[in-house]
Amino acid sequence: MQKIVPHLWYDKEAKEAASFYIGLFDQSKLLHVAVIGDTPSGDSEIVSFELAGQEFQAISAGPYFKLNPTVSLMVACVTEEEVNTKWEALADGGTELMPLGEYPFSKLYGWVQDRYGLSWQLMLVDEDQASQKITPNMLFSGNACGRAEEAVNFYTEIVEHAKTGIISKYESGESHSAEASVKYADFNLFGMNIAAMDNGMNVDFTFNEAFSFIINCKDQEEIDYYWDKLSAVPESEQCGWVKDKFGVSWQIVPDNIDEVLFNGPKDEARRASEALLKMKKIDISALERARLAK
Repeated sequence: MQKIVPHLWYDKEAKEAASFYIGLFDQSKLLHVAVIGDTPSGDSEIVSFELAGQEFQAISAGPYFKLNPTVSLMVACVTEEEVNTKWEALADGGTELMPLGEYPFSKLYGWVQDRYGLSWQLMLVDEDQASQKITPNMLFSGNACGRAEEAVNFYTEIVEHAKTGIISKYESGESHSAEASVKYADFNLFGMNIAAMDNGMNVDFTFNEAFSFIINCKDQEEIDYYWDKLSAVPESEQCGWVKDKFGVSWQIVPDNIDEVLFNGPKDEARRASEALLKMKKIDISALERARLAK
């Protein structure tokens, strides 16, 4: 099981968006579709899928959060044809953020927000640089601008066996924002490469719940650990969701959450879902008691 899973929030388009993304990548497939009923958003459809062998999850849960470029997906492309093909598909009905072309850091690169609101950075790389096809990229903007290095250090300190890679700083005159420090950084959590940077442009968008990271925990002790380390905004605690001190959202869940919520008789699943919706931090024992209650 993938330990950390990027999670996307949509109004009603989760399955449609997932199907679109699956069509863009090799080694991609729909894994599972399920519905949690009677949530604050009504019936919410949860879609699990793979892109290039990497697991993602999406939810259709109402128009409460909108994706923005604070978290994007960087795609390592090994041919110009691949860059151009993916760019054409993602730009159709979307918004160009940085035009496709040659840059000092890449012979062919472009940044685009697709028709569903998800941002992508497409970059031509050498084949030996494409070991992880899709890399989540955190763009520290607004009040979080200037905190990218702090965040990388924080995340790698709390996760066992985490690794920090390159940390490249803006040179004088490169950034339009006085707060921006890190031009590019990379780190690894639970075996997944993640990138981070401070936003060099003065913009007002910030991290929100539309893009979160699921941490699949093996037991209650691990849930308690990551909850205590990551939760910094008490009013954002709900159903296993927390928001950290940088504004990034995380879901701290047991690794068998799908089995608890969706497997077995419908009345058991309903009781487990009802119990989950009343929780802030997930209590595995309480979920199991609710599921098996008569």
